[in-house]
Amino acid sequence: MKDIDVIAVLQDPVRRRLYEYVAAQGREVGRNEAAEAAGVARTLAAHHLDRLAEAGLLESGSRRLTGRSGPGAGRPAKVYTRARVERSVSLPARDYRTAAELLAEAAEEAGLDAGLCAAARRRGESLRGAAAPCGGLEEAMEVLAARGYEPHLEGGEGGEGGEGGGGAQEGEGGRERVVRMRNCPFHAVAERFPPLVCGMNLALLEGLIGVDGPVRARMDARPGECCVVVEASKDNEH
Repeated sequence: MKDIDVIAVLQDPVRRRLYEYVAAQGREVGRNEAAEAAGVARTLAAHHLDRLAEAGLLESGSRRLTGRSGPGAGRPAKVYTRARVERSVSLPARDYRTAAELLAEAAEEAGLDAGLCAAARRRGESLRGAAAPCGGLEEAMEVLAARGYEPHLEGGEGGEGGEGGGGAQEGEGGRERVVRMRNCPFHAVAERFPPLVCGMNLALLEGLIGVDGPVRARMDARPGECCVVVEASKDNEH
């Protein structure tokens, strides 16, 4: 199926809500949960989820949602996660990825890492404009979401949590709260040139959220997520 046909599958509003919900969770989602989140019947949700899987937008599998195994544990349920395959459409056809990879290759060979990072930091500052540095993790999440990073708050008692606590920088369990990002907008190029592109990404986000405010960006690579996290600045911890 061509990318334009795959993207057209999301034209149905229910199907799109289901896709966006599954994509936002960063974990396997069952049919009952997805149906409840989208406000539709389970049978309708199952139909649309399977359609999304057929189109390659979701990946499906099965597991016991009870967490138990053996007799009496129940039958495995069908679960869904966002597919890792990247889809894009450009009319007329464009090939910016090849251009980006060639430029990255040339920059890496010429040792232009420092110059690239300086340019990225200036671009981040330009995107921020006259606005002050981000005033807290919640504000940083809004900025990152607008740039397609898909941020989520992690830390505190109970692990991951997306509900902000009035800007608190530390969770109930005393663990530091950090903003991690499920999506890297530069993923394809970063896979080929990780040190170069990840360094560029960090510099861009430093300029975007500011380096003199109560939050800071730093490297903390984790499989399947952006290599940068945002946390409270050390000088602003309490």
